[in-house]
Amino acid sequence: MNALKTFGRFWYDFIVGDDWKLAVGAVLTVSLTFFLTHHDVNAWWLAPIAVAALLGISLAHASSRATSR
Repeated sequence: MNALKTFGRFWYDFIVGDDWKLAVGAVLTVSLTFFLTHHDVNAWWLAPIAVAALLGISLAHASSRATSR
């Protein structure tokens, strides 16, 4: 059981990492891209927009933490 718990913690830390909002954004982006593509929508543009938005969110979060110190 300990090995299973360690394995689960590794994957949680690997996927979520420092910011859970980025992990949720990535999962939503992939899911929405799949959904749109499955319904014959050309969704190549979604990933670059999502990456830019998630980068902006991450930078805003990091800069607000740095200025509050």
